[in-house]
Amino acid sequence: MKVTVIVHPNSKKPRVEKDLLGTLNVYVSAPPLEGKANKATIEALADYFQTSKSQVKLISGAKSKHKIFENMII
Repeated sequence: MKVTVIVHPNSKKPRVEKDLLGTLNVYVSAPPLEGKANKATIEALADYFQTSKSQVKLISGAKSKHKIFENMII
């Protein structure tokens, strides 16, 4: 299942929120440097979907706020 995500790095309160269009807004406290925000986003999505981190893959948008992730539920 592919999920559209908007990442908000350097947030004071990390959380995952769903907007009216079905897009997930992920707020992470990690800075957007050296992939730290991407790793924190993967951890947040794994918690949100109650799956392991290895089953959440970044498909596109590695250097953008707008990202597409795939949840590999078997």
